[in-house]
Amino acid sequence: MNRFLAVISYHFDKLEAGWESPRSRHIVADTLILSFIGALVMIEAQRRALLPPALASILPTNHFYAIDFTLQLVQIVGLVGIIFGLARSVSNTVGKQLEILSLILLRGAFRELTAFDEPMTWAKAMPTILPIMALATGALVMFVILHFYYRVQRHQTIADDFQHLAGFVATKKVVAIGLMLAFISIAIYTVAQYLSAGRTILFFGDCYTVLIFSDVLLVFVSMHYSSTYHVVFRNTGFAIATVLIRVAVIAPAPFNALIGIGSALFALGITIAYNAFASPPAGGVAPVAAALDTTHAIVALAPLSKAAKAHHPEQREAVNPKP
Repeated sequence: MNRFLAVISYHFDKLEAGWESPRSRHIVADTLILSFIGALVMIEAQRRALLPPALASILPTNHFYAIDFTLQLVQIVGLVGIIFGLARSVSNTVGKQLEILSLILLRGAFRELTAFDEPMTWAKAMPTILPIMALATGALVMFVILHFYYRVQRHQTIADDFQHLAGFVATKKVVAIGLMLAFISIAIYTVAQYLSAGRTILFFGDCYTVLIFSDVLLVFVSMHYSSTYHVVFRNTGFAIATVLIRVAVIAPAPFNALIGIGSALFALGITIAYNAFASPPAGGVAPVAAALDTTHAIVALAPLSKAAKAHHPEQREAVNPKP
């Protein structure tokens, strides 16, 4: 079992180091720029009837769909961040989920404009003003709440020694790999359904459904290392926050904005209550570098690549994870 965890951890660290590298960030940014420009060009070609019928049948004619499409790619990038952040801190992963929801609200504001033909007129846009204001305001309030949510995080470890800590972190990496495979499967199915049947699948809704089950799984995993009431309550509460986010994804405006704000406030309340309830760990927090080295040694991990080692010193939560 330790060997299996070691192999998974090693490859997970290599993937994470590659994803977080400056080169990958530049590639992602360039891809988003080209996708936005390409979508605008394709939509304009569709409006001018320059595309073959097979392609024209699946492309919209409103330029605002280019923004909608590119924001979806931004949210997919956020999902990758959730996967890699899970091994460091589940509490921060909940924050990432709320970040994606706030972007979904902003995307919804742009999507309200796609229901009307261009050029836009006040008579066409007037019915969308209230939904757009509700979605944009909800995203702004969530942005502010997330600022305080991240500030109150303490990232206290629940493991009582390095051996348990190593096993806990490695197990979370296994769950993260499972999430990655699930998200890839959902993405392939979504694209296949759209291309073959023109049927739109709620991709992010399905992803959040998977996140709910992964959060509950981590509740049970964390009980292997700590079954104290405040830890179990905090972890289960985070799973409820994910349920609220999932409901917000499928709710119409302005209810999605209200539920999104409620989920962010609930996650913030859980964190504040946990910090007040939990006693600080004896002896304080172990040094990051030393604890990380010991963690890798105990799980018998293969030596990390230079890129991975360069990446890991900033992973405070990898040593003091919040399950």
